[in-house]
Amino acid sequence: MHQFKELLIWKKSRIFCVEIYCITATFPSDKKFGITSQLRRASVSIPSNIAEGSSRSSNKDFLRFLEIAIGSCYEIETQLLISSDLGFINYKDLDSLTVKLDEIVKMTSKFRSSLKIEEV
Repeated sequence: MHQFKELLIWKKSRIFCVEIYCITATFPSDKKFGITSQLRRASVSIPSNIAEGSSRSSNKDFLRFLEIAIGSCYEIETQLLISSDLGFINYKDLDSLTVKLDEIVKMTSKFRSSLKIEEV
């Protein structure tokens, strides 16, 4: 079992989630139940899956939750690109968010590779 509050990937993904909430607050109000909601739910999913996975009794289970967190990162990247295509987000903000997202993916992938799977 891991202490998720001590994991840097969890801390960074929480900060990233707050940034997504702030940037989506500027989106058109009629997009509240569409792309805004999707981005927010996917961003919450990253630290949530890291936390939930850390509570599992085996690294194999934890790895599965880390994979889900990475999947949410790629979902967010796609949604950010679509938001940019629609003119809801400028290039500077898009670039900043994708750089941070890429860092979270790399850190999570590296952490995943450091976990040992117990032999049954």
